[in-house]
Amino acid sequence: MNPDSVAALRAAGESDPHIGADGRVPHGSSDDPDLLDFSANTNPLVPPGTRDVFGAAFDAARSYPDDGYPAFRSAAAEFVGCDPAEVVPTAGGLEAIRLAIGTTVRPGESVLVPAPSFGEYAREVRLQGGEPAFVDHDAILDADPAGHAMAVVCNPNNPTGACYDADRLRTFADRCREAGTTLLVDEAFLGFTDQPSLAGRPGVVVARSLTKLFGLPGVRMGYAVGTGDALDRLATARRAWSMSAPAAAVGAHCYGAEAFVAETRERVARERERMHERLDARFDVFPSDSPFLCFDAGEAGVDDLLATARERGIALRDARTFRRLDGHVRVAVRLPDENDRLLEALDV
Repeated sequence: MNPDSVAALRAAGESDPHIGADGRVPHGSSDDPDLLDFSANTNPLVPPGTRDVFGAAFDAARSYPDDGYPAFRSAAAEFVGCDPAEVVPTAGGLEAIRLAIGTTVRPGESVLVPAPSFGEYAREVRLQGGEPAFVDHDAILDADPAGHAMAVVCNPNNPTGACYDADRLRTFADRCREAGTTLLVDEAFLGFTDQPSLAGRPGVVVARSLTKLFGLPGVRMGYAVGTGDALDRLATARRAWSMSAPAAAVGAHCYGAEAFVAETRERVARERERMHERLDARFDVFPSDSPFLCFDAGEAGVDDLLATARERGIALRDARTFRRLDGHVRVAVRLPDENDRLLEALDV
């Protein structure tokens, strides 16, 4: 990262609606206690016993954590099916994404980036002096990775929601490896599905977050998974004490909550299908495997829909901040009674 890249990103924010005036990417989440927040896609529930684990970690937080993070790395590796030595702990999934891009992309190099998708990919590429080469999210697996330093895939894709076909994704990973292109796969929402992770696959760097599945965005738990030279770069560049002692303890605990994960997946799938059916009667809704649904606001218009929902005590995500979405809204899949409130507020 260099000063020229930072200055260029801030300048881009003055004309690019997908970048804030300060060069930062808009995100969901409302801190208004009077609003039911459907703008952020975090689990409204947390695993049983998590509060006790967090509290018990207070004494450990008075010392520097074990920089090897053995318990967390073992739990994460078991969850995604890789070797614990391949797990690189980070303070959240976004830190893993920055670490992966920062150790791969040099100034002037290009990176295949899906659109619409998570806006931080392009931001991080630009901060390294690289250039995002945007590709339709549903065509990214057909793109030619040759000549690019990296290709990025968000699986399932945010904000549209669908997983990529597992066989096609593995084939794309092989093509990237043959081309000498690092493949970064963001699996922030993959834990809500039974789809296999690409963690541990040669030539692939996986970024994972515990934020969404376990409903704890403020704890900042995440990690990257890599192999070979990519793992060496990630491990070398990782900051010392990259995860707090409470975060490591909570993360290991959450990954052991198998019943909670199974119940979450079942609830989200059931509620998502119900919500999709109701919303699709009025709006054009993307298919989704995720804890959220994205739809075209249509004749109602995004501004009117956001305002109506807010008047009725609900915060929605304005998806126009995602590249190539001009009139869309994204909503989380929450608990059944909360989802009923949303559907009523949207008159569906």
